[in-house]
Amino acid sequence: MVNMIPKFPEEELMNNDSLMEEANRVLGKGKGKRFAVLLCAEDEPEYVKKKYGGYFRVFVNLLREEGENWDVYKVARNEFPKNEELEMYDGFVITGSCSDAHSNDVWICKLLNLLYVLDSLKKKVLGICFGHQILARALGGKTGRASSGWDIGLRTIHISSSSNKQFSTYKIPAMLNIIECHQDEVLELPPKVEVIGRSNKTTVEMFRYGDHMMGIQGHPEYNKDILLNLIDRLLQKDYIGDIYATELRANLMESHDPDKEAWRKLCVNFLKGRL
Repeated sequence: MVNMIPKFPEEELMNNDSLMEEANRVLGKGKGKRFAVLLCAEDEPEYVKKKYGGYFRVFVNLLREEGENWDVYKVARNEFPKNEELEMYDGFVITGSCSDAHSNDVWICKLLNLLYVLDSLKKKVLGICFGHQILARALGGKTGRASSGWDIGLRTIHISSSSNKQFSTYKIPAMLNIIECHQDEVLELPPKVEVIGRSNKTTVEMFRYGDHMMGIQGHPEYNKDILLNLIDRLLQKDYIGDIYATELRANLMESHDPDKEAWRKLCVNFLKGRL
């Protein structure tokens, strides 16, 4: 563990995995607010590690503000914060994963137990993609395969009227474009959960539970470059076929960019208790 993540040039990141691994452990120092990324990706793409420093750095670049401390726990590798460490964190981010949120792998069951504790502590929790689904499951909902199949590419999210009034304070529009990459979704809502975002593909694109937990099905942290690499990986693993992959690439290149700055404002203000 280190106190400050160095700003490596891209070529150094490419040639020094051990340094990158150490640097990705903690970002920041001092007495500022502390947040943790619960990394649910079992194996990170080499491309993302080399070009962006890994998913942890992708999330930190999106969400970190001056003076904050950011840690990472590789929960998919059974690395979890201890119960006595939870109080020192102001919030948690649960990432995407190739695993199913409805499975009962050991680490997924441990993550569910952690989320029960975080709920009881009223800690801020932001779930992204798999994180959105596992958060819904922890709160009593049901997840599984989407009947409409894969959703990969740019999707327009329609924010509910009640949430739009609140979001407009930060100049967040009522319709937001986001990158999607999932074949699972929230099938049944947990009790007392409010749906705050929908699309023409997925009914539960965003939800909120009280003022301390929020799920987003899409990927506010992704850009087109990351998704193009992910499409290649899905093709290599035979999750999708050649024709579909070619179609996805063409559609993505012709589409608008995601509303990344608006998503940054939304996620940051939620995590920091301003939303």
